[in-house]
Amino acid sequence: MEQAYEYEVSICCLAFNHEPYIRKALDSFLMQKTDFKFEVVIHDDHSTDQTAAIIREYEERYPAIIHPLYQAENQYSQGIRNISGAFNFPRAQGKYIAMCEGDDFWCDDHKLKLQVDYMEAHPDCMLCFHAAGIESEDQALRSRRIRPYVGDRICTEEDVIDKKANYPTASLLFRTASVKHLPKYYEECPVGDIPLQIYLVDQGYAYYMDRRMSVYRQGVAVSWSEQMEQGNYEQKLTDHHRKMKEMFTAFDRETYGRYHEAVESAMQRMDFLTQLNVRHYRQARQPQYRRYYLELPLRTRMLIDLELYCPAMYRLLQKAWYGLHR
Repeated sequence: MEQAYEYEVSICCLAFNHEPYIRKALDSFLMQKTDFKFEVVIHDDHSTDQTAAIIREYEERYPAIIHPLYQAENQYSQGIRNISGAFNFPRAQGKYIAMCEGDDFWCDDHKLKLQVDYMEAHPDCMLCFHAAGIESEDQALRSRRIRPYVGDRICTEEDVIDKKANYPTASLLFRTASVKHLPKYYEECPVGDIPLQIYLVDQGYAYYMDRRMSVYRQGVAVSWSEQMEQGNYEQKLTDHHRKMKEMFTAFDRETYGRYHEAVESAMQRMDFLTQLNVRHYRQARQPQYRRYYLELPLRTRMLIDLELYCPAMYRLLQKAWYGLHR
């Protein structure tokens, strides 16, 4: 007998000092057009700005939907890295969980309905995700979208483990029952989305919808990626990728090497991306990384080679770009 759920979807949201963004995130949840009930399970990690006050405002207006947890002490600083698994997933009362952090938002009012309809019709699918747009807080020469694949498609275990492009966190939807007992490698990983994805896909397949239904804000000051770039960025990134490789090794061990080739490739890809992110372009262009380099978008490859071989021209291009976007 199938378990009865209070809601069809629990929207799990993490918030910390997201005062300029949290209203848009919450409004994008509330605008969803569905024929089922959903809740917003939101965790405020002891924000020092007005984020918690804004969430309380929405809680008062929508008490049947907005279900917050306000921390009296910042949990991330206490060493809890995967806040969703520790505080949101256990509270979820929905059949499905949809993810969105407080500085991102959804831009399609049919997002939940489309994803839930697919999951309902395909019980072997453990993860559904989609394309996203990017809004940048700075003027860097960056991509304006996250589109892992061209066209709707089924993604195998190997596709997800050794992915060529990140999957937008705000696009993820999966079955709540699948995350009630998460493995140790998830809890110890410095990020939650990647170990979650590979854990889910070991239980079934993933499905990608080639439709832009969320927006990722890039360059937000309190975001994990921006905090990583402060201080000794190279050392932070090296330490981060070492821990990620430990996670992949633990996953490989727990799955008895079923995906060993994909895991090995994923770890080599991380070596390549580390060189890329710290701008060691000559190392990144070494022969062992060639296939990963060729997977990069043509625009990215052109900018890398321009900075590597024609740095003066690259600086001129940067100045021209900033001048156009002031």
